[in-house]
Amino acid sequence: MAAPAFPTDHVAPVDAYMGAQPLTPVAPSQTRTAAEEARTLVAQGKMAALATTSEDGTPWASAVLYAALEDGTPILCLSTLAEHGRNLTREPRASLMIGEAEPAGDPLDSGRVTLAGRVEALTGEAEAVAKEAYKAASPASGLYGGFGDFTYYALRVERVRWVGGYGRMDSADAASYHAAEADPTAKGAAYAIKHLNEDHAQNLLDMARALGGHPDATEATCSAIDRYGLNLNVQTPRGFTTTRIAFAETANRAGDLRGATVELARRARGE
Repeated sequence: MAAPAFPTDHVAPVDAYMGAQPLTPVAPSQTRTAAEEARTLVAQGKMAALATTSEDGTPWASAVLYAALEDGTPILCLSTLAEHGRNLTREPRASLMIGEAEPAGDPLDSGRVTLAGRVEALTGEAEAVAKEAYKAASPASGLYGGFGDFTYYALRVERVRWVGGYGRMDSADAASYHAAEADPTAKGAAYAIKHLNEDHAQNLLDMARALGGHPDATEATCSAIDRYGLNLNVQTPRGFTTTRIAFAETANRAGDLRGATVELARRARGE
């Protein structure tokens, strides 16, 4: 029997995504790739849901701590007193689901990533490296990690699926995931968004009008920001819409967001 064909996009009414269209050209803006999104989420967190397979074939999900090596490989420290630890001794296939640490608004409209592959029990130098990395997630592991029932594992990633919220999703292969870089500005993004919306509403409106394609905008708020640019929610007399505005230069350090947004504000004012 042939496998059913599933849609590759939401089966939604034609006008479901129609908002006010740009009235003036908007410069193209780079966005983070699925691999970059995945690495950014993994770098920010330390809590995940681990999916394993029980002895009777039942899917089993557990809350675990993890640490990530420099190439994004997740490290786990698991006990066979826990069902997930016993499961992995029989079946090494597993997946980790990592979500945004502090999602704002609708949790399902926030980012998460699933990393699927096989776990590998670590020994020797690889175990020593894993232990040091894992202490960042759980300082107490320096004690319990030496107990006889605990094993340090690396999840050897084979598949990556990133979801950024409703209608925003993509996949990456293992090579792309390991080669990608976590966004260095991500830790400061929430503060930057709050600061822009509370203290620089007029600047955001200027950006929407002069750079975002909506010269008739009546209100604009920042909904997301990353190393490449920012997203705005825009109100116009023609209805609601969204727009993305590129930074003049990629922000390569956590503190670069301020300079990048100041440059946008000046450009929007024609300076």
